Amino acid sequence: MNEPVIVDAVRTPMGRGKPGGALSNVHPVDLLAHVLKELVRRNSLDSGQVDDVIVGCVSQVAEQSATPGRMALLAAGFPVHVPSTTIDRKCGSSQQAVHFAAQGIMAGVYDVVIAGGVESMSRVPMGSARLNADSIGTSVRERFAPGLVSQGISAEIVAGRFGLSRRDLDLYSANSHQRAARAQKSGQFDNEIIALDGPGGRIEIDETIRPSTTLDTLATLKPSFVDEQAGSRFPEIGWRVTAGNSSQITDGASAVLIVSRRAADKLGLKPRARFVAFDVCGDDPLLMLTAPIPATRRVLEKADLDVGAIDHFEVNEAFASVPLAWQKEFGVDMTRLNPRGGAIALGHPLGASGTRLMTTMLNALEQTGGRYGLQTMCEAGGMANATIIERCL
Repeated sequence: MNEPVIVDAVRTPMGRGKPGGALSNVHPVDLLAHVLKELVRRNSLDSGQVDDVIVGCVSQVAEQSATPGRMALLAAGFPVHVPSTTIDRKCGSSQQAVHFAAQGIMAGVYDVVIAGGVESMSRVPMGSARLNADSIGTSVRERFAPGLVSQGISAEIVAGRFGLSRRDLDLYSANSHQRAARAQKSGQFDNEIIALDGPGGRIEIDETIRPSTTLDTLATLKPSFVDEQAGSRFPEIGWRVTAGNSSQITDGASAVLIVSRRAADKLGLKPRARFVAFDVCGDDPLLMLTAPIPATRRVLEKADLDVGAIDHFEVNEAFASVPLAWQKEFGVDMTRLNPRGGAIALGHPLGASGTRLMTTMLNALEQTGGRYGLQTMCEAGGMANATIIERCL
């Protein structure tokens, strides 16, 4: 009776995270409030029955500093007794929120939980929380001398060590846009996107997808992270990483309604998926982006499943080198890897991406008749979450 199940999952459209972007005039609290309000409305749920709202958010400063989930649930009209907390596991923040929500149900602490995430990168720029600050410290710097590098340089190192060419990265990225464009055009995102009003009117679709993106157009872009000192330290760097084969800076929010079997029966809610296994682990902080590989191995072992049993994989496209390196390691069919595009096309609103991927994966499993889905996210500092869900038949 304490088994956690997913009842529903929703997200906002993705807006470009810059001034003038479709969602740039929407306060992050209001972004998140919009999906919270719609999540309970769609399921005829009394919001007072929610035991907790667990929210991923990375840049917890300025407009995102006052426990954004608490402010959002109040803005959404939830009763004041409903609490919230904020999770920061970098890019995997809201995926970790899902893990904590489900594990709380398994422990018997919760019956009804909302796990979600928000990031307005146009209003609270990435890195705002550590502006002019040393976020590493002397001891870490000494342990990993001559020093760690930025994520962009890590993406370059990963590309080099896994034998990925600039063409490989650009071709993958062009395909991400084409896949997302096909999904958008065919209405595959319709059940997961909650339209809202922005400065330019009603926003119903993702602003970030560029259907005209091709290998040729991406080939004209210059490398984004050229660093001569890093280049001299790491001969495998080939300056392959550009804005076009990296995730987009984005505004967005997403949320997942997770309940116990007992609550689902009592409230008349239909489970759409169950959790099979969870994992979170660390890996080399220099490579930083490779932890999805051991996390995938570990979560498959916990689930007692072979990689061939998984119908749908979501490997966050922080940079094209991340899913491509992961695919080289596991050899899965590329048609099962991010089949509706990923963060290169849909964007990466840091705190919201975990539950955005979960939302897309859940809907894709239902629409294709798939059984198992596996989601994994690389995270700053060399960490990764991994989750396997099974669609309820």
